[in-house]
This record gives sequence, C-alpha cells and structure tokens, in this order.
Amino acid sequence: MRAAALIILGGLTLAGGTPLSAGDPAEGRKVANMCRTCHGIDGLAQIPIAPNIGGEPEAYLESQLMAFKTGAREHEMMSVVAAGLSAQQISDVAAWYGAHVASARLPDGVSEADAPDACVSCHGADGIALLPEAPNLAGEVNIYIDTQLKAFRTGKRKHDIMSSIAAEMTDEEIRAVADWYAAVELEITGPE
Repeated sequence: MRAAALIILGGLTLAGGTPLSAGDPAEGRKVANMCRTCHGIDGLAQIPIAPNIGGEPEAYLESQLMAFKTGAREHEMMSVVAAGLSAQQISDVAAWYGAHVASARLPDGVSEADAPDACVSCHGADGIALLPEAPNLAGEVNIYIDTQLKAFRTGKRKHDIMSSIAAEMTDEEIRAVADWYAAVELEITGPE
C-alpha cells in the first residue's frame, strides 16, 4: 500500500503536483544562479520579457516550473531550463524566490478604487497577489502582462480562471490592465 501511495504521489509530482519534500531556500539559492540572467538573483527581472519572481507565492512558482517541466506550459527557454531540474530542485528554487518579500506602492495621485475590477480579487489593487495560486503583477513590464493576457485569450496559455477572463477582454482593456500594473512601484527584499 505504501509503495502504491508513493507511486501515485510521484506521478502527481510529474503532472505538476506538489513534490514529496519541502523546498530548501539555501539549496534554491544555488539553483537560482541559472535564473539570474533573466530573473535576477533576487527575482527582479533583468530583461523586459522575463517576469519578476522574487516574493511570488512559493506554490505559484513551483506549479509554473512543474508545468514547464511537464510540457503543460511551453516557453522556448523555460521549458528547456525546467526540463533539466529535478522536482526537488524546483521546490528549492521556488522556496528561494518565495522567501523574498515583494511590496508595492501605487503611483502618486492614483487610488486603489481605480484598479482593474476583474483583477483585484486575485492580484490585488497594487499587484501583490492575494491568493497563493496567483502571481504578483506589480511592476511587471506592460508588454509582458499584455502578452500573457493575449496568450490566455487565444488559448496559447490555459488557466481555469484567466482564460475566461481574458477571452472577454478587448486589446484596449488588456493594455489598460498592463499599464496599471506596470506603473506600480515594486520592491523586492531578500530573505533575512
């Protein structure tokens, strides 16, 4: 019975489930050296086409990396990188970036009441995720957000909630959301 349970849990891991052991941020710091060119060692993106990942919910980071590893999500660079990582390394690097703290500040003269209605219940008015399954959007480059929303809209990227929300959005609405979160000032601080 125990062997069957381990096989099932292992299969869930490969399918994008939770690995068997918790992530170790110190080990994840070592793995993050391969991430630093695009995402920065602290998770503040170094290039506009890469998202900020420092302070993202650990569960979100882990699920996205497992999706790249299994092919459930595809990206020319991330699919290759994730394919070379073990489930434990994915847990570790998710723990490293998840151990950072992301904070955000709205631009002067802007009110939380003006935030995109369809986004705030998951991503917050300031772009700091309110749910562990949702990414932070604060300070992302507007082109990145625009591209991801259009990928959800066309079905290139799939998600139970985001696909249906993006399907209803016009190009102008997508750009307004992207511009809103891009204008938010993001700060990422490292683990103590």
